[in-house]
Amino acid sequence: MGGPSAKRVLAHDVGARAGADWSLETASMNPARHLQTGRLLLRPVSWRDLTNLTILKGDPRAYAPMLGGVRTPLLVADELAEEISAWSALGYGMFAVHTREAPRFVGIAGLQDRPDGRGVALRFALRPEEQGHGFASEAAAAVLLYGHERCGLGRIVAVAREDNIASRTVLGAIGMVECGQFLRDGVALLIFESLRKTT
Repeated sequence: MGGPSAKRVLAHDVGARAGADWSLETASMNPARHLQTGRLLLRPVSWRDLTNLTILKGDPRAYAPMLGGVRTPLLVADELAEEISAWSALGYGMFAVHTREAPRFVGIAGLQDRPDGRGVALRFALRPEEQGHGFASEAAAAVLLYGHERCGLGRIVAVAREDNIASRTVLGAIGMVECGQFLRDGVALLIFESLRKTT
């Protein structure tokens, strides 16, 4: 796989998905769903992000610790179609994260329903070269606030490997609290939660 014919099939397959999801993507581009922080701009993922997402999700340094691990290009396209649809159906989903000055793609952050039924989860992943600058905490905090205040979510969870100190540090920094743990394939995972403040 990977020759000219395979590339044509992939291009056709992705093009078909993009065409089918155009109306949903238009809905997800609602400016009210764009978030800004001091240094970052977050907007719902769209087909224009496919190349950046394929690189990010195919990089073991960024995606090996994530649920499901490193993705193939076709799987990235399938997930993107689902993520675009989620914005239309749920009003929340994954954001593409860019710097505001000299705009460049930094990574992703957002909210997704966990397939294991543990609830709506905060997820984030950055390009390896963008890590260590506080971008993860900045983006994750903005997404958490969006989920609680603009989507009305009472509880948001996050899951991190016990040995993933960087992610655990981010979750603690934005106010999430460890509330449980479980094993997956022999790996210890910690559950964090954030509860919406009520007045």
